[in-house]
This record gives sequence, structure tokens and C-alpha cells, in this order.
Amino acid sequence: MVAPNWVDMRARVKAFVEDRVYPAEDVLDNGAPDAARAKLAELMAAAKAEGLWALGHPVAIGGQGMPLLDYVDVNEVIGRSQHAMVALGTHSLQDALMLDRYAAPEWRAKYLLPLVAGTIFPSFAMTEPDVASSDPTQLQTTATLEGGEWLIRGRKWFTTGAAGAAYTTVMCRTESGDAAPHAAFSMIVVPTDTPGYRIVRDTPVLGLHHGLNGHYEVAYDDVRVPAANLLGPRGQGFAIAQMRLGPGRIFHCMRWLGQAQRAFDLMCRRLNERSAGGEKLADKQLMQQFVFDSAAEIQSARLLTLDAAAKIDAGSDARVEIGLIKVVGAKMLHNVVDRAVQVFGAKGLTPDTPLHIMYRHAREARIYDGPDEVHITSVGKRLLRAYAGNGPGIDFGAAG
Repeated sequence: MVAPNWVDMRARVKAFVEDRVYPAEDVLDNGAPDAARAKLAELMAAAKAEGLWALGHPVAIGGQGMPLLDYVDVNEVIGRSQHAMVALGTHSLQDALMLDRYAAPEWRAKYLLPLVAGTIFPSFAMTEPDVASSDPTQLQTTATLEGGEWLIRGRKWFTTGAAGAAYTTVMCRTESGDAAPHAAFSMIVVPTDTPGYRIVRDTPVLGLHHGLNGHYEVAYDDVRVPAANLLGPRGQGFAIAQMRLGPGRIFHCMRWLGQAQRAFDLMCRRLNERSAGGEKLADKQLMQQFVFDSAAEIQSARLLTLDAAAKIDAGSDARVEIGLIKVVGAKMLHNVVDRAVQVFGAKGLTPDTPLHIMYRHAREARIYDGPDEVHITSVGKRLLRAYAGNGPGIDFGAAG
């Protein structure tokens, strides 16, 4: 079998995003729900027909098995539009990898393959309204094993896509109070049509409603599911969550590169088209500083992302590298989009460009999957431990 040409694949994906997804964004963002769903289904079918579907998913579960280092190049192109990740089937990668590793045979058959095929959608419930998400050992949702069933009680929020999902993977406290904090929680699969699973509201984020892909608050009112719905070993919820969130953070960073590139393109074209004070904006030194700073930040974040991907491909958990790029990448995206908005002026705040939505998503990036402060503290501690007790320290230029 001839290995795919990933360089060619990147060019094909870029053309698909620019030629097919960009023109559909208005319908997907502002159209009636039925029209948006029909347009998205059309794009998904086209991506499958053109061989662009589920590029990063393992071959064994229906994907194309793109190595992570190559996936950076392709996923950053997908990231240019928030809708492209669903249109090309990359949205389910985190959950598919989690199910592939931990799911019982029943869930592999019922959820995993349809998930990769895009015929069902997943959701994941961890954070709660009344608990600091940066310390998940405080989570209050409980699951008690009674008569061969898990009885789940609690409330979650920011369960993205819950309204259109077939199931939610819920992190619950399953162990007694004397259990170690990081061994007290488990993951349980809850079909969204289970009695007691109640959507409370769609929580708009910075004024944006996301329809079926919104961020939902969900109540678990005496939800009962079979004991076999446990995902992975009991008490290993934190380990499973980390396995899901770690790769997820680098996937975000890949897409942020694409968002930043799109904002950079828009900014540079605007600078060449617009004049003020008798000269093009592109000829003004302050605007040239915008371009320089943006290019430097994008390329720096890109190299950090490639380094993290290379470490993961080599078998490392790359905790330091992922923490670094999650913080640096989110700030980079915010800075680049902010400069683009400034160049467009009032127009950049309107729906006449995608920047108004990109700006809000950029601000979200510094909070979801762990706020900046948590990653900064975690990475700082890890790096300092290498020097404790006359340790060897860190050689950033060393291989591996």
C-alpha cells in the first residue's frame, strides 16, 4: 500500500476549506437550524467523497492514520474555519481515541465506529457551575453503584454539543471520602436519552449561541445506567481525562495556527487596500510593526506546536511542551486577531468579516482545557524539579 502524500493532502484540504467551507459560513452561523444542518451534512458528504475525512483518526477505527507531526500541517488549515473541523470529521478525534482505548466491546460497536463516521456526535462532561474547574478534585457530581446500576446525581455545564450528542461521557465521584483525591473519580457513559438527563440551558459564550454545538448546562436527576457503562477502570477518571485532554490541547493549538493565519491574511490585505493620510496603511511603520509581531508570534507558536507533536510521535507524554504551547498559542491567537480587528477598525467588529467571531473564540482559548495560570504553574513546577537536589536540569537543545 502506497503511503498517502500528506503535502498534497494539505493543499487539498486548504482548497476544500477555502472553496467549500468559507462560502457556507453564513448559513452555518446565521441560517435556520434545518438549513445549517443540511449544509453541514452536504459538506461532510463532500469531504468523504474527496477522501478528506477523519484524516487523523487511526486506520483501525475508520480514519486515515495521519501521523501527528503531519497532522499539524493539515489541522492548522482546517482551523481556519470553526466549521471545518466538523465538515472534515476531525471534531471527534479526542473522544474516538478515548473510546478506542477504554471502551467495552458494546460501546465500541454502538458508538466508536459511528462516531468516526460522523453519524453520531459525542459530548464530554467534566466542569460544574459551583466548582473551580482548575481544581477538579472538588467535583460534586456523584455516581453510586446500586443493584447493578450507576445512580448519577449532579449538574455539569459547558458540555459542548450535548443537545445533538448520542451520549455524554461524565466524570463522577464514585469512591468514598477516604480515597485519594485523584483516585476517587470515574468516567461513565450516559446516553443522552436516559431518563433524568435534563438539558437546563444553552450557555452563550461572549454573546455567541452555537446551536446544537452549543455549550450546555445539564442536570443529572437520578440518572440510572448499567454498571457496564463504566469507561475504563473504576477510580481512573483523572488518568482517562488527561489522556483525552492532553492531545486535545495540541489539537486546539493546531487550529489556532489556522485561525491566526486567516486573521493575518485579512489584516495584510486590508493594509494594502486601505489608505489614510495620503498613503496606504501598509506604508505606515506602526502597521508594519503589527505585521512583524504577528508573523513572529505565529511562527514561534508553530515551531512549539511541531516540537510538541514530534515528542508525542516519539512516545512522550510531552506534558511540558503541551503546557507551553497551550499558553503561548492562546495568547498568540488573541494578539494576532486583536491586531487584525484594529486594522479593520469598526468594520472588524461587525459580521462583515469573520474577525468578530474569531476574536471571541480567541479570548475563550485562554480558559478552556485549563486556564493559563494552571498550565504556567504546572510547567514551572516540572521544570524546577529537574534542578532540585543538584538534578541535571533541562537542556532544551537535546534530542528527544
